[in-house]
Amino acid sequence: MKKTLIGLVISMFWFASASADVGARLGVTGNAALYAATATELDNGTHGTTTDFDESQTQSEYLGLTYASVFAEVGFGPAFVGVDYMPGAIETEEASTTVGDKTTSATSTQVTNTVKVEFENLTNFYLGVRVLDSFYVKAGTLSVDLNTKESLGTGSTYGNTTVDGSMMAVGMDKVLDNGMFFRVEGQYSEFDSASLTSSSGSQKITMDSLDGVVAKLSFGKAF
Repeated sequence: MKKTLIGLVISMFWFASASADVGARLGVTGNAALYAATATELDNGTHGTTTDFDESQTQSEYLGLTYASVFAEVGFGPAFVGVDYMPGAIETEEASTTVGDKTTSATSTQVTNTVKVEFENLTNFYLGVRVLDSFYVKAGTLSVDLNTKESLGTGSTYGNTTVDGSMMAVGMDKVLDNGMFFRVEGQYSEFDSASLTSSSGSQKITMDSLDGVVAKLSFGKAF
């Protein structure tokens, strides 16, 4: 899906270069997002001769984020394609859990696990259509790197991963006489699930769901 949209963006840029009704826009965006996330932590307990991820804990949280992004797009007729990119990274608050690590059928040890997640390289490729002069709808793909920063009771660590997703949005914009423009937009985003296993193999964390809404305010220059 992501590769298909990238190819579509490239082909549309090429097609737009031969069109008389072509316009390009560059801008910056302030984003205020509210996400709902559900994650499950699994622990590999040993009971006699059976070893499995049989100790689990599921938790849901709401996550509020503010961040800046930059975008570039080209339009021809009522359609436009573009890419929006968040420089840098944003980090969640640290979450802590204390679990009983049952290593035998009779004994267990209390261990504390702390983890926080860094979102980096959030990228959105999109295709939009103008329904009216100032009103548009758009849809596209998302990609973000998830970097974990953790302290596990076992002393092991999680790795990092990249998660893909999709989005759809509606918005309005206005171009001034000097070519400057402003834009307001509401967006819904949904990411695929992801799973990471600790370096020791004894713990696993799964992001079961991550979706939310984003309010966007943009300023830029139309050419």
